[in-house]
Amino acid sequence: MNRKTSVILVALVGVAGLALVPWLAPPFYSSLLISFFAYGVALLGFNLLFGYAGLLSFGHAMFIGMGAYGTAVIAGVLGIKHFEVALVAVMIGAALIAVPIGWLCVRYTGIFFGMLTLAFGMLFHSFLFKFYFLTGGDSGMRVPRMSILGLEFAQYNKIGFLTGPFFYYCLGLLVIAGFVMWRIVNSPFGLHLQALRDNPRKAEYLGVRVRQARLAAFVISAAFAAAGGAIMGLRIGLADPELVYWTHSGQLVFMTILGGFNHFFGPIIGALAYVLLHDQLQTLTQYWRFVLGAVLAILVIGFPAGIAGLFDRLAANKEQKQAAS
Repeated sequence: MNRKTSVILVALVGVAGLALVPWLAPPFYSSLLISFFAYGVALLGFNLLFGYAGLLSFGHAMFIGMGAYGTAVIAGVLGIKHFEVALVAVMIGAALIAVPIGWLCVRYTGIFFGMLTLAFGMLFHSFLFKFYFLTGGDSGMRVPRMSILGLEFAQYNKIGFLTGPFFYYCLGLLVIAGFVMWRIVNSPFGLHLQALRDNPRKAEYLGVRVRQARLAAFVISAAFAAAGGAIMGLRIGLADPELVYWTHSGQLVFMTILGGFNHFFGPIIGALAYVLLHDQLQTLTQYWRFVLGAVLAILVIGFPAGIAGLFDRLAANKEQKQAAS
């Protein structure tokens, strides 16, 4: 069995295992995993920018907030309670807003790019927090229940809706997002991003339009983040300014490093590990941030490739032992 077949098989087993959660676990865990689906979709886009283009954004939660607030406006203000309409609208809206922001940011790399994205993120947070008459300020905006696939599912209460139809809907969205991103990173465009990440000057000599490729990655990552924000907003029922705060952007970076940004499935693994670890630590200790920081420090020092890299290392060692025997 070759590596590609093994990866596909593991992915299918993972999807099947997630699909069994509502049947085998209490509803709380099904609801909790919706957050994982939201982060998984957002981090697929984030890692296109970070892992493949080599640009670390410290303000990417801004686009998650755009997705949540956009859904709140479409459903709560405009009264359009079809989630697919909101999903497409916030992705397009985030992509359009990302064009001028990205055009300014991708002119720089390294810490300068990170600081610029952080500045824009905090500007958006200030707008959400201060313009109370538009955004509800620190109270946020309510995201009412919406239909999915044109169906209301009126027979379900809120918990039943989230842990039943919406759970499988979000699982399907994650699978579709994963397939689309897989095609992107394995396309010539994805190879261009990896080339400019490793050596931008050489890539430019070879004909890669560096700034345009970085801008395209920034716009795509913004659209994926907005889709994750829309899922998150409907799951919580509220679009809150804290979704945009810099600490939330830090959580995105944490999850990506935790899972392994050098691996396609690394951010998804990191999102699942973070959501479950965060929930368990909060129930055990009030110093959960300290423990999460310690986990990150241990990973960076001992396993810089993250959880996915650790699995790859174990698989490689197993193959070497089999070949030696």
